[in-house]
Amino acid sequence: MKVAVMGAGAVGCYYGGMLARAGHEVVLIARPQHVEAIERDGLRLDTQHFDERVRVSASTDASAAKGAQLVLFCVKSTDTDSAAHALAPYLEPDTLVLSLQNGVENAERLRELLPQEAAAAVVYVAAEMAGPGHVKHNGRGELVIEPSTHSEKVARALAAADVPTEISDNVRGALWAKLVLNCAYNALSAITQLPYGKLVQGEGITRAMRDVVDECLAVAKADNVTIPGDVDAAVRRIAETMPNQYSSTAQDLARGKTSEIDHLNGLIVRRGEALGVPTPANRVLHALVKAIESKAP
Repeated sequence: MKVAVMGAGAVGCYYGGMLARAGHEVVLIARPQHVEAIERDGLRLDTQHFDERVRVSASTDASAAKGAQLVLFCVKSTDTDSAAHALAPYLEPDTLVLSLQNGVENAERLRELLPQEAAAAVVYVAAEMAGPGHVKHNGRGELVIEPSTHSEKVARALAAADVPTEISDNVRGALWAKLVLNCAYNALSAITQLPYGKLVQGEGITRAMRDVVDECLAVAKADNVTIPGDVDAAVRRIAETMPNQYSSTAQDLARGKTSEIDHLNGLIVRRGEALGVPTPANRVLHALVKAIESKAP
């Protein structure tokens, strides 16, 4: 397949790199410093199992997506609309746009903005950009995607590229399960600037996380969302399997960037207000992250 990665940060570079390594034609649409490094040296794919330079195309321009059969849509939730508008002129009628984003509303928004088929994916990977054109993989890597015309083909390609991929009829529930994890960890990691393993050792942290999770589950129940699996076990597993990972929100704040907190704890606050469910713990975390963001130059 020809695969375009729109918004090739850590997540996009990891999955794009794995597909390129498996022989697919991949183009990464990324920021200039990453494009320059990738064009010069290739993408450095630094994983728990290998450290290789992978040859991929890279561009700063959405037009590079022309002819792609699959677009991995990896921009921040705050950039969904602008990135979709930029891509729209270059997509083929049968292109699948797969949202690999935080939050629970992005695929639905893409379906409103684009005539092409859009599908949601739930991403479980710990990765970071360790430098220009250098993605460091810190753990996991599986995807859960919703059924679509091309889901079976895409799932086979991902699995053959060593990306465990499941097709689920309850991606909405799986997205909410991921949202709960993000709400539990992201803001606290950002405020403390601690990785998950150290974070959960802090006094009172696990109890605070419990309050956040309880509010999320109450909102989900009121919103008729069925969250699969054992949520408490999943929350514990994050710190156990990704002890050295900083949340994406922590990485954004450390770089003086705007985070996706409005689509994480902020979404829980908004849905709670709409459904009559109190969310004081999520409200405090959302307000604190927004206050830290306001300090950025």
